Amino acid sequence: MFTGIIESVGWVAAVAEEDSGRALAIAAPFAGELVPAQSVAVDGACLTVSSVAGGTFNVRIGASTLERTVAARYDAGAAVNLERAVKVGSRLDGHLVQGHVDGLATFLGARTRGETRFLEFALPEDILVTTIPRGSIALNGVSLTVNRLHGGGRCEVAIIPYTWEHTNFHALAPGDPVNVEADLIGRYVRRVVEAGGALSGKDGRTHAP
Repeated sequence: MFTGIIESVGWVAAVAEEDSGRALAIAAPFAGELVPAQSVAVDGACLTVSSVAGGTFNVRIGASTLERTVAARYDAGAAVNLERAVKVGSRLDGHLVQGHVDGLATFLGARTRGETRFLEFALPEDILVTTIPRGSIALNGVSLTVNRLHGGGRCEVAIIPYTWEHTNFHALAPGDPVNVEADLIGRYVRRVVEAGGALSGKDGRTHAP
């Protein structure tokens, strides 16, 4: 489990193609503190550390994750947002983020007003239906509040200077894909609605959510 508060921006040090997916070496300031089997959110995708070497940690990414995230597009040198798993008892400064990426959004552009930047993204339809104004969304692993929704599946978020400077958002160009994770509560609400407002138990009876 993560909070969507980016700990640092690392970079992809090496990429190796494998029969079952890709292997990445990721340079990170905290790499030396990691051990195999720990989880790290890389642009919001929860990945498992397979080994650690010097200032990098290694992960292997399977076909399913490559299809759903931006990991298939990484080249050596790509900047990535990084967050280690939250510790039990820590303050939850963002919102609950599972690191289970739902799909890809597309960066459309940014405008500024004072020191605030307003970033606009096109969301896939299945994620748009769980998204509400002033609700939560994670884009490239960053915990954000939905500022407003526009027609055509467009979602706007507001970025303060600190977030702009301490994430990889400043490297985005219009048309770039980003990982998106829908609001956790919205996912369950959608599931209940799709089930007709009630769920059936093993006993065959209908149970209200």
